[in-house]
Amino acid sequence: MGCALVTGASRGLGAVIAERLAADGWKVVVNYANDTDGANAVARRIGEAAYVARFDVTDEEAVRHGIAEIRENAGPIGVVVNNATGPQPMMPIEKQTWDDHLDQLRFFVKAPLLLLQAALPDLRADGEGRVINVGSEVADLGNADFGHYVSAKAAMHGLTRSWARELGPLGITVNTVEPGWIPVERHEGSDHTEYLRTLPLGRMGVPADVAEAVAFLASPKARFITGQRLAVNGGNTMS
Repeated sequence: MGCALVTGASRGLGAVIAERLAADGWKVVVNYANDTDGANAVARRIGEAAYVARFDVTDEEAVRHGIAEIRENAGPIGVVVNNATGPQPMMPIEKQTWDDHLDQLRFFVKAPLLLLQAALPDLRADGEGRVINVGSEVADLGNADFGHYVSAKAAMHGLTRSWARELGPLGITVNTVEPGWIPVERHEGSDHTEYLRTLPLGRMGVPADVAEAVAFLASPKARFITGQRLAVNGGNTMS
């Protein structure tokens, strides 16, 4: 059993995912770029099973060195959870630039690619490696004023499907978890009344709902599931 790398794990969904994987017995790598205090707090809650790794997942050299240090200090990587994200500004089409699109693609296409390439020797050697991409329901909903973010999240699931076919013969599964609007720290004070009306289950999700789905896909119970996207959004989208 290798370690589980969770990117963007200093707060929000990433922090809860990291803690949930640790509860399943994984050695968990708490990756972050800026929030040292947050990452250390997550590591303290996890305990000895945590390893903190600071590097920018969108920087090729940083990823290469970061994965090498993880391998040396925490062991081979058995699970990669691509959760890291940057700012997600909403803006109308006429104000969107190509750089706005690239900003999203760096997190949702470039970073997963760099991380997979760096971790692939470990995942291949393990024979049952896991890659879990944290997508978003927006890829199905097509939210207005959000084309740069929506298209990048849709591209992320494209990676999932292609990688699942290519890596399946190596025993590596690749899946996407698609949360709905799951309030975390940065949503404090937001009004979710209108969104709540769209949910068949009649309640807002919590980070633990997403973490449970990730933990399942990382477990041996999901060994015959690959190339799939699992919406964790109270039924807001259905397939």
